[in-house]
Amino acid sequence: MDFVRKRNWFFLISFLVIVVGIVSLLLPNGLDTGLEFTGGSSMTLEFQEEVNQENLRSQLTSLGHKDAVIQRLGEGSFFIRTRTLEESKSDEPSERERIISDLETSLESGIGISDFFSVSPSIASETVNNAILIVVIASVAILAYITWAFRRVASPIRYGIAAIIALIHDVVVVLGVFSVAGRVFDLEVNAMFIAGILTIIGYSVHDTIVVFDRIRENIIRGIGQNLGATINVSIQDTIGRSLNTSLTMLFAILALLLFGGPTIRDFLIVLLIGIIVGTYSSIWIASQVLFVWETGDLGRLFRRLPRPFFSRNR
Repeated sequence: MDFVRKRNWFFLISFLVIVVGIVSLLLPNGLDTGLEFTGGSSMTLEFQEEVNQENLRSQLTSLGHKDAVIQRLGEGSFFIRTRTLEESKSDEPSERERIISDLETSLESGIGISDFFSVSPSIASETVNNAILIVVIASVAILAYITWAFRRVASPIRYGIAAIIALIHDVVVVLGVFSVAGRVFDLEVNAMFIAGILTIIGYSVHDTIVVFDRIRENIIRGIGQNLGATINVSIQDTIGRSLNTSLTMLFAILALLLFGGPTIRDFLIVLLIGIIVGTYSSIWIASQVLFVWETGDLGRLFRRLPRPFFSRNR
């Protein structure tokens, strides 16, 4: 199969998926960010008596928490997320304790707290900055490693940059698909999501390096009449290994999604999306980016673009 000749179709598929994802991200509530990124408090309350969710919302509103997120978990069990609740600074009860006391009185039910978690806005801001920094450092390290590993071929940095482009492609697609899926399945961007993104970065780059390494090997051995033929042979040599590895991981992830707990659901969904996208990009995007760069197709594309009116009339 001539993968290189069909490269524009692969680029078009990625372009359409990315556009849909970006539109979803730009719409209101593009990503439902968790407490780690927004700050706030969450708690799981267990009511001894049957409580109506609307009554609970009404009571929280009267206590100054009109924007509280309330989710029923089961009979008498509710997950509640609010702004950051203030801790006690003296002998007076904390804001959380006052809320529980007022709810017990107004709803006439004993309440137990099975879980409580709180993040200040400053910590949330630091988490966002650290997440971005981690991705940037990982990208720079990957670029440096691939450039060094492929130093025996012409323009080794192009291999590194092509891998980074595929990596950015994967992250953007995962964000977009997660945004679209989140509107249906109520998914949340939290610390597990970041862990999933970093895992996908590692998996995608590893898969890309396998393909690039075979391209390098075939170039040195003189296999293929030109770069396009060499890339086609290299993909055919590695596609079976890539697909088998990905399918094995997907089966394991699906099993965990079916039988695992809800605490790792978001992480598993990121992995599910990311492995599919990472396998696709390592086979059909990274090598094609390398080809259009090495053969000058990228430059010809930009030269075909219409120039601004003022530049044509200089």
